[in-house]
Amino acid sequence: MSDASPTTSPLPALSRARTGACVALLVVLGFSLGCSEFVVIGIEPELAEAFGVSLARVGELISLFSVAYAVCTPVLAIATGRLRRFQLLAAYSVVFVLANAAMGFAPSFEVLLGSRVLLGMVSGALLAVGVTFIPELVGVERTSMTISVVYAAFSVAMVVATSAGKIVADALGWHAAMLVALALAVLVSAALLLVLPRSGATDEPATMREQAALLGEPQVLTGMAIFVFGVGSVYVFYGYITPYLEDVLGMSPLGASAALMGYGAACFLSNLLSGWADARFGMRTLLASFPAQATLLLALYLAGPSMPAALVAVLLIGVTMYVVSVPCISLFMRVARRRHPKALTLASSLEPMSFNCGIAFGTAVGGAVVSGPGMPLVGLVGAALSLVAMALVGATLALDRRRR
Repeated sequence: MSDASPTTSPLPALSRARTGACVALLVVLGFSLGCSEFVVIGIEPELAEAFGVSLARVGELISLFSVAYAVCTPVLAIATGRLRRFQLLAAYSVVFVLANAAMGFAPSFEVLLGSRVLLGMVSGALLAVGVTFIPELVGVERTSMTISVVYAAFSVAMVVATSAGKIVADALGWHAAMLVALALAVLVSAALLLVLPRSGATDEPATMREQAALLGEPQVLTGMAIFVFGVGSVYVFYGYITPYLEDVLGMSPLGASAALMGYGAACFLSNLLSGWADARFGMRTLLASFPAQATLLLALYLAGPSMPAALVAVLLIGVTMYVVSVPCISLFMRVARRRHPKALTLASSLEPMSFNCGIAFGTAVGGAVVSGPGMPLVGLVGAALSLVAMALVGATLALDRRRR
């Protein structure tokens, strides 16, 4: 990630304590964003029953969120290039809190769906702005691992929100699970606005053309496509993991919650592995991780309802799930720094945007599989998508060499 270092003036000098607080809160921000996004996954059956809709319709709460996230994240990055970073973070934080409040008190499925779309519109932009503080806060040499920890917090929240949300919903109702996410959003947003510096290197104005030029780089476009198929391959399965654990593997609600906690630990390891592997092998890491992911998804299909073999495959899939993140972030930031230095904010937005494109794609494909051939086939379909992602990695590496 050394190429992602700022090219203009650094942040004002901060005390070590305040710098540590800033970094810690950015990590908590990742966790909060993950909680708000993924809380619905653990309570899909409860939501379907509460609003009288099908499980596939509830899946729209995930897929439409991801579509809004994917579309609005780069659009907002480009459109707000002339605004100061702290002002953007404050505005996005307010909308983030309001969207969580609408989710928690939604009286109908339509209101809940609308609040999810609003949340998706702002979540990626908020994360992208937050990530731009990291190189200036921790220095060039620690940027890769710090970003990987932020995304690790996001992935841990994905599973904590799924499992803990289910427990809270079972005890107090689905509204309570979302109100917990709201409380966290309020606390972390307020704290960030108190401690983050008001100015920094990425406050230099940038026109739409200066930023959008980054999207003309072929290796950036193929790098984004890697997320669509690589992340999508897992979300064919993960988007419906709670009914998968309960209906296919026959686990009890408590057993499913425990399995999801184990999956969260695997995802945390996956994010740390992503930062470590990127520092040593870069994008070449993905030439090994995607075949491993495809093998595990195929093993999930072959194992069927067999326990504990299927559960072992589920947990190992979590280890491969986030390896894609930091190598691709490094690619986007490096290309921006070398060829489009005013597009660093847009570059940092491409990972969450592309990741959520993958979530939307994978969840939609998974919904088609669940509604059609049946849930046991999600592993087979996911394995095929992982192999497509591996081919895209090879194309990206070739294009990057050529552009250099």
